[in-house]
Amino acid sequence: MTDSTPAAPSSPALLETDEHRALRAAVRSLGSRYGRRYFTDVVDAGGHTDELWADAAKAGYLGVNLPEEYGGGGGGIAELSIVLEELGVAGCPLLMLVVSPAICGTVIARFGTEEQKREWLPGLADGSRKMAFGITEPDAGSNSHRITTTARRDGTDWVLTGRKVFVSGVDIAQATLIVGRTEDARTGKLKPCLFIVPRDAPGFGRSQIDMELAAPEKQFELVLDDVRLPAEALVGDEDAGLLQLFAGLNPERIMTAAFALGMARYALAQAVDYARTRQVWKQPIGAHQAIAHPLAQAHIDIELARLMTQRAAHLYDAGDDMGAGEAANMAKYAAGEAAVRAVDQAVHTLGGNGLTREYGLASMVTAARVARIAPVSREMILNYVSHQSLGLPKSY
Repeated sequence: MTDSTPAAPSSPALLETDEHRALRAAVRSLGSRYGRRYFTDVVDAGGHTDELWADAAKAGYLGVNLPEEYGGGGGGIAELSIVLEELGVAGCPLLMLVVSPAICGTVIARFGTEEQKREWLPGLADGSRKMAFGITEPDAGSNSHRITTTARRDGTDWVLTGRKVFVSGVDIAQATLIVGRTEDARTGKLKPCLFIVPRDAPGFGRSQIDMELAAPEKQFELVLDDVRLPAEALVGDEDAGLLQLFAGLNPERIMTAAFALGMARYALAQAVDYARTRQVWKQPIGAHQAIAHPLAQAHIDIELARLMTQRAAHLYDAGDDMGAGEAANMAKYAAGEAAVRAVDQAVHTLGGNGLTREYGLASMVTAARVARIAPVSREMILNYVSHQSLGLPKSY
């Protein structure tokens, strides 16, 4: 399971420890044994990256951010984002790393009961179990305050009703962490709460969304038709609200940035290798500034986004949720923009070859835009920064 993926341009140590650099090298070695060809073959066959997932689990990479007492590596989002980025550089990113250990694993580790931790964290860490995450709704979009999936009490049980869209990996996950809303008995207002919904729960229906995006992870629309759950399905405190929600959303943004950076570095490496070797008029095309300068700019954009991603991960792992919120949004924005530009320039550098299956770049044109759109659009990030960082008034 190898291909001729060129090495990514080397980078300085940035803000990383020796352990982080060793982790990068080890993950890079694993990814190189699979490569882009493996990834595209899996997509073409309609399958899943099970072999890579199993090898990453065996090496301890899937749960590197989870507590040691539950089978994890005892690290944080900084370490998990390294794993995702380097697999992306090898051309075979694992999107479920964003969802299962980063969002769901983090939320359960921080807010779950002891029983929930013992039930879920070891399996998430060793790869034997996966968990999906459902927040987006057809009519709510990026406005989490308009979520209409509701949870009402019925004796000691909870009953969930609502719909979710663009939920990744529901078919391969044993459960989905659903964001619903419960009514505050004191104010009558709805507040967000998190519930673990087993895949086979009665009333929990799913249908696959037909996507142009070429990825092993399928996207689903969910229908929750009076899904009855026991009291212990609630994760954390019923009154914690947004605190628990953003404990998962900040890692999601950081990991999306890592996903985008891996993609961008892979595309740039392909373009640089091609520009060094492709000769027109007796010299490599990389000698021409019209080719070289855009690639240099892409490299600068990627490195700047990597710095912000590392800062966001550091703040989150240090427990600074407010600082991490700003940095995570900025990192996701910067990495998304860098990925789109790097992929576009890579395709342009290769010309017609950039659209062939041999080089594997054309399918990334669509994939790169995911980081601009999900899990929150770049426009909503600009809203966040203008309101929260700059103190400007809202227009909505």
